Amino acid sequence: MKIESVDFFYLSMPEVMDIGDGSQDALLVRIRAGGLEGWGECEASPLTSIASYVCPMSHSACKPLKYSVEGRNINSAEDIKNISNAVHENSFDLLQSDHTLSGIDIALWDILGKKLNEPVYKLLGYKKSYPKLPYASQLFGNEPEETFRKAAKAKADGFKAVKFGWGPFGKKGLANDIAHLLAAREGVGPDAYLMIDAGTAWNNNLALAQERLEHLKKVNSYWLEEPFSNMFLDSYKALSESAPKTDLAAGEGCNNFIQAKLMIQYAGLRFIQIDAGRIGGITIAKQVADLAQQNNITYVNHTFTSHLALSASLQSYAGIEKDIIGEYPVELKSLAQDITLTKIVPDTDGYIHVPEKPGLGIVVDTLALKKYLVDVEIKVNGKQIYYTPDL
Repeated sequence: MKIESVDFFYLSMPEVMDIGDGSQDALLVRIRAGGLEGWGECEASPLTSIASYVCPMSHSACKPLKYSVEGRNINSAEDIKNISNAVHENSFDLLQSDHTLSGIDIALWDILGKKLNEPVYKLLGYKKSYPKLPYASQLFGNEPEETFRKAAKAKADGFKAVKFGWGPFGKKGLANDIAHLLAAREGVGPDAYLMIDAGTAWNNNLALAQERLEHLKKVNSYWLEEPFSNMFLDSYKALSESAPKTDLAAGEGCNNFIQAKLMIQYAGLRFIQIDAGRIGGITIAKQVADLAQQNNITYVNHTFTSHLALSASLQSYAGIEKDIIGEYPVELKSLAQDITLTKIVPDTDGYIHVPEKPGLGIVVDTLALKKYLVDVEIKVNGKQIYYTPDL
């Protein structure tokens, strides 16, 4: 079958706030071919990504993504990889291309799974999927008391692992950070995994991160995530060798394979966190998962949006038995909740599973999305090159 259409849907909450919450807007991709539909989601600026798909060519290495996608065959995993390679060749200088490709690639795997009647993880070469232990991923409270309440709720909801990130952490001084760490540990109890996400608060300041190490040790933090901005390899490596020892997690900022490879090989990480909606799709995420195994680094999905994105990001390492940790957002805005009719929920033992259905196994709720749809039109020299399609 051949790709017949590629449609983008810009969705948004009525108000987008200046907080570290990626569930406030979304860009969905719908691909149609052979009487089937595949869906994907970009973890990216929606309007910028749409523009990268339809923009005029600047030169031979800066073509719009549609040049490499429309009309292509989609009958095998190799066809998807060929499309990914074509985008990287034809849109080399279009820096938004990997973000936009991510949603396209995810939709292609979804539609291929439906055609072949197999879940995506099997198309990736895995024989079976393994359960993942979800960590309740959420923002720090504005005050330590709010962090405690959130932590206690996650414990009451049955989560065995909890992560707090962003918010005020790393921005209001050491004493405030210590208070939030103690509140988080008290709330989740002594036995739960507790992950801390600094949200790149210290940019590249090694000393500020080192000041927190003894306090992370006292609350038995399972990892410290993103103390620095993406690709500050020397600072990551130095912190990984500092005392007291704290395992480091990072990688969600990687938007291509080379960045992830460098973080794996030179940053001293124990955990590499990859978002299929940002790095170039499931195709590239699987390559990173394979490389992580070769380097004895634990692969973790990054997901802070919908259950469509959650399924996509789980597929890439679903068949790796020893990598059991998975990000599970618990404070999604209504938009992200409403994107899908299908929800991935913890089982009675507290674990999550990728759907055992064709493709991503997720049903998109197109009726619910209409109230979030942003009407967009792009014109160049008076010629319309994009308009919002019908859901």
